[in-house]
Amino acid sequence: MEWLSDEQRFSAIEENLKIINEEIAEAAIKSGRTPNDVNLMAVTKTVESRFINHAINNGVKLIGENKVQELLLKEPELNLESCRAHLIGHLQSNKVKKIVGKVDTVQSVDTVSIAKEIGKRSLDAGVITKILLEVNVGNEDSKFGFSGDELFERACEISEIQGITIDGLMCVAPILEKESEIRAVFSNMHRMFIDIGAKNVDNVNMNILSMGMSGDYKYAILEGANLVRVGSAIFGMRIYR
Repeated sequence: MEWLSDEQRFSAIEENLKIINEEIAEAAIKSGRTPNDVNLMAVTKTVESRFINHAINNGVKLIGENKVQELLLKEPELNLESCRAHLIGHLQSNKVKKIVGKVDTVQSVDTVSIAKEIGKRSLDAGVITKILLEVNVGNEDSKFGFSGDELFERACEISEIQGITIDGLMCVAPILEKESEIRAVFSNMHRMFIDIGAKNVDNVNMNILSMGMSGDYKYAILEGANLVRVGSAIFGMRIYR
């Protein structure tokens, strides 16, 4: 979208948000819930601050950044008074100190060691950091996250770490062609979400099931997602510089 003027992009963002919110509402109702039961996250990777602020001014209440450094660079320019920020990308241990206290939730906790580091840095800063456990739901070598087989055991281990609280699960689904295949992946995630929540482990709260992105968020909602992470469908194709 580099060839569009700012005004054209602003207009496109408004129209895209209108369409996405309508589709979220429709999918939520089909899944037996209300539109308010599903939260839209605007994924802001590579998006410039003025376009993020325009989305916030048009109702976005939650943004997600992939990289710590990018979030820290943009933060002073963002209107976050009425909008929460989450970190959704892979987090390296040497970046934890920089991000703790800057985001409401770290969605991408994929090892016990990174959970321990977040807990340690949170205690140092006098805050409690909410985290989601990332699940490698497709068992892909190229992706981070806990396997389904180890998830509950690791959740119990992480639940004992001070300074953090587990607030749910997150996944990046594999790219699949058939609707039935992608819905089966999301259904499996939802089953794990429900199963863990039913066990009532202290400090393990299954409040958020973060799954579904620009290409598959409607399917994710139909299978139980209550937070969808949408980037290019809001802001247009990413521009890498």
